[in-house]
Amino acid sequence: MRSAVLVAVMALVTMLLRFLPFFVFRKNVPPYIRYLGDVLPAAIIGMLVVYCLKDITPAVSPFGLPELAAAACTVGVHVWKRNSLLSILSGTAVYMLLIQLVF
Repeated sequence: MRSAVLVAVMALVTMLLRFLPFFVFRKNVPPYIRYLGDVLPAAIIGMLVVYCLKDITPAVSPFGLPELAAAACTVGVHVWKRNSLLSILSGTAVYMLLIQLVF
């Protein structure tokens, strides 16, 4: 019972934080919020790429090949299909297959 209450409270707080900007900026959105909405997605993706590729050691086998192949697959599928979910899933699948079966 206690766990259910904790989960319910966490869900309500999460929903409140997600919906709050829509309630606060109902009529007009300030220019700096629009600017953040334009630049933050690309910045976050860039940080995720750096984080995923930071531990590659080119001098040690497998020389970062699984990570680079998965990143290339992700970029290729995204350029081809323009679908973020499909590109992320395909890159993850390629990485896991390479790690488990090849390297």
